[in-house]
Amino acid sequence: MRPEATARQTLHIDGFGHKNPIPAAARKGPLLMSGLINGTDPATGHLADGLEAQCAAMFEQMRRILAAGGGTVDDLVRMTVWLKDRNQREPLNRQWLAMFPDPLHRPARMALHAPDLAGGILVQCEITAYID
Repeated sequence: MRPEATARQTLHIDGFGHKNPIPAAARKGPLLMSGLINGTDPATGHLADGLEAQCAAMFEQMRRILAAGGGTVDDLVRMTVWLKDRNQREPLNRQWLAMFPDPLHRPARMALHAPDLAGGILVQCEITAYID
């Protein structure tokens, strides 16, 4: 018989939502995995205007999701990013370097080209964290 498993915790945060009935993230034990995080402004719930603003809002949403799961950006293990135009990574890199200035303590990151992002979305990500 399997020992009692840790219950999954679904995370919902104000100013963040999906069109489909899914949470911002789920945590089971020390593992936290998000759904898609885009550049929605937490104050308005609307998509921020332009790539620079969407990147800033996406990183803020990421912080808020990690906090809702009991963690911080120090618990982040991997970030996967989709960009409508992969050649425009500079706004993403500015936010990345501001959040992770020490090159010896950065999580893994992958940036993918996603020309079919819809509804004005220019960038989105998903994260994986390990929270002790």
